[in-house]
Amino acid sequence: MFKQVSMAAAMAACLAAPAAAQQDFSKVEVKAENLAPGVSVLFGAGGNIGVSHGEDGTVLIDDQFAPLTPKIQAAVAALGASPVKFLINTHWHGDHSGGNENFGKAGAVIMAHDNVRVRMATDQKTPFGEVKASPKVALPVITYAEGLKLHLNGEEVRVISVPPAHTDGDSVVHWTKSNVIHMGDLFFHKMSYPFVDRSSGGDVRGVIAAADKVLAMANDQTKIIPGHGAVASKADLQAYRDMLVAIVGKIEAAVKAGKSLEEVKAMKPADGFGVNPSGFITADRFVEMVYGTFKQ
Repeated sequence: MFKQVSMAAAMAACLAAPAAAQQDFSKVEVKAENLAPGVSVLFGAGGNIGVSHGEDGTVLIDDQFAPLTPKIQAAVAALGASPVKFLINTHWHGDHSGGNENFGKAGAVIMAHDNVRVRMATDQKTPFGEVKASPKVALPVITYAEGLKLHLNGEEVRVISVPPAHTDGDSVVHWTKSNVIHMGDLFFHKMSYPFVDRSSGGDVRGVIAAADKVLAMANDQTKIIPGHGAVASKADLQAYRDMLVAIVGKIEAAVKAGKSLEEVKAMKPADGFGVNPSGFITADRFVEMVYGTFKQ
């Protein structure tokens, strides 16, 4: 529970620069879990990090917060990997892109969806405060609308964009040979209800569509890296998708019936799904996000 609460605090800080500056990352441990030969996930504070390494270089998927860069670099080296050559951001939020400036200065080529660069290059207003534009060296230098493929370390790595979901610039990363998929914040695994950033063009219906897309790509042996939470299976993602469909369906019907937000909250449509009630996004907060989508 302490880990979950700490993660929630770090995630809240990711969208409010003054708060992030006050966070103490000195006690954060960056730990690795091997998922396949040459493919691992790093857990620290902020979004889960994917790592692919081999003779063609090291690819990092997301990079958490700037103060953690030395610890992330040390964890990458401990895997036997060379310094990061390529960096992919699954979306623009600071708990997934906060280390961009450091890795950019170290020579990494940064890649992301077109909208990630647009949002990082300009001041953004979020539900948690204003986020100032990032310096040039932190911005993606390769961007895409639909996706791209990397042919590295003996396999094809597919970077796949999805319609507006968590934000308007989300990507899924699929290691096709290793059968590993990184979903970024399209998937919050049990530690919190999803965060749908409507201020960044997010739409909960897109989160469901993204889950459907990944489920069609996955099999029972697939290992799925969520944006937050433990490594998951296809069955875990199916349960997550079904939860979203159930909750969203109840709220949409209630909005069409003319119910107020308080009446919908009183229905407790998000209860009973085994999600941490003290997570970053509580049940009531998620209901507010979904209600706002359909009310708008």
